[in-house]
Amino acid sequence: MTENANQVKSKKRVADHGEVFTADREVNAMLDLVKDETERIDSRFLEPACGNGNFLAEVLRRKLSIVKKRYGKSPSDYERNAFLAVSSIYGVELLSDNAEECRERLFNILNEEYVLAFKKKTDDIYSDSIRYVLERNILCGDALTLKRGDGEPIIFSEWNMVSGNMVSRRDYRLDQLLEAKEEQISISMLGWEYDNELKSFIPSPIKEYPLIDYRKVREHADFKSQ
Repeated sequence: MTENANQVKSKKRVADHGEVFTADREVNAMLDLVKDETERIDSRFLEPACGNGNFLAEVLRRKLSIVKKRYGKSPSDYERNAFLAVSSIYGVELLSDNAEECRERLFNILNEEYVLAFKKKTDDIYSDSIRYVLERNILCGDALTLKRGDGEPIIFSEWNMVSGNMVSRRDYRLDQLLEAKEEQISISMLGWEYDNELKSFIPSPIKEYPLIDYRKVREHADFKSQ
């Protein structure tokens, strides 16, 4: 039986929020149209109404399949590239329970794939790093207003592996990104510069963080800009 075969949680949620999950068959058919991108470990995806993660879960599975093929013999290389795969996936969801379910679902997919590859679970430090990235990347908010539930703008973090285990983080307002390129459906090549692929200028980050080991990214939660 496929995961999330039931497309509706309740009739009330359909009536109140129009909540209907996309079936696995349709998810795979649509992702097959951009197959090359789904198999690039660092290719960024943003799902503006992610529900409990049907699209993002399949994107992560495809990325992790490539990670396993390339790095399945080295736990350290696998972990670094699996972090990159997770950190390239973004979602906005109106309902908080769905957003939390999506985060947990993506975390469990990574953990399960890691167990299959290395016959053990990820350690607590790595797991906490992945959970922090998911907290930053899968957000509860309204993709129409581009605001969170508290009325503040939706802010996403861009993660880039720089050298070895060091990762950079820069935060961007989603509304500013989409103003720069209204038809943009994925976050890619961020920074205030002219992008030949997007054919537009894109904004500078609202906050930048010092380089840090990817296994310690939760320490950014305590970082204050000078």
